[in-house]
Amino acid sequence: MPKLTVLLAVFLAVASAAASESLALWPRTPPGENRTNIVKQETARFGGRLVGGKRILRVSNVSVPTITLYRPPSDKNSGAAVLVCPGGGYGILAIDLEGTEVCQWLNSIGVTGVLLKYRVPPRKGQLPYVAPLQDAQRALGLMRFHAPQWHIDPNRIGMIGFSAGGNLAALASTRFEQRTYSPVDQADQMSCRPDFAMLIYPGRLVQKEGPKLAPEIIVTSNTPPTFLIQTEDDPIHVENSLFYYLALKEAKVPAEMHLFAKGGHGYGLRKSNLAVSSWPKLAEEWMRRLGILKSS
Repeated sequence: MPKLTVLLAVFLAVASAAASESLALWPRTPPGENRTNIVKQETARFGGRLVGGKRILRVSNVSVPTITLYRPPSDKNSGAAVLVCPGGGYGILAIDLEGTEVCQWLNSIGVTGVLLKYRVPPRKGQLPYVAPLQDAQRALGLMRFHAPQWHIDPNRIGMIGFSAGGNLAALASTRFEQRTYSPVDQADQMSCRPDFAMLIYPGRLVQKEGPKLAPEIIVTSNTPPTFLIQTEDDPIHVENSLFYYLALKEAKVPAEMHLFAKGGHGYGLRKSNLAVSSWPKLAEEWMRRLGILKSS
């Protein structure tokens, strides 16, 4: 595909979700960034397999992380907001399949979507989740700091993550007691604990050598209520959801898990003839039962 055509397609894919505001996460250089771990120039191109009859817009080499607001119509705004974390194995971001399309769905049920474009791929000498977790914590603080201007309730701010983004949502849900970077301004004085979390076909939650959670995932009674979706034929393995759910149950954290026989991995919200395509409605009903989708 010619470069101009790709750029036009990228613009249309992002613009179709009606973004209202985009902000750089950090006022200066993000923590841990230096000349020794600089990544290549950021790119966005369609590729990969077809999902729902369409390719996936893949963003790579992110060194300037951002958040982009997607607001519901003012007369439908519930006051709830969700930080949206696309997946991509911490190597790229599936920015439309698990980002802008998710924000459109959230807007349709009265929720403000805040799309997180976090840093990928892993920096040299760092674990894959280190920079993304810094970006997620920063984004949650910014959402609470700007809640009055953005017309959102600071006590109804959640996260949704897909695949590696689900891993990121789990990390943010279990490692919020202390920032993973030195505070830079007033936004970092706000809580970075999500009030609820939705993990959609999450990965990297269990250890490879045994049926137990990864050591960096420490569930406590303060972990927020969580909604989980996965399929038994997921090549990333359904045990990621199973063992996280069991840890939540043991800690007496409200949790709801839906497992489906078929669907594989990386389907987002795109429709298919498989039962797993019903998950957005299940998630909406769960948010209503929690009181997240109440009137402003």
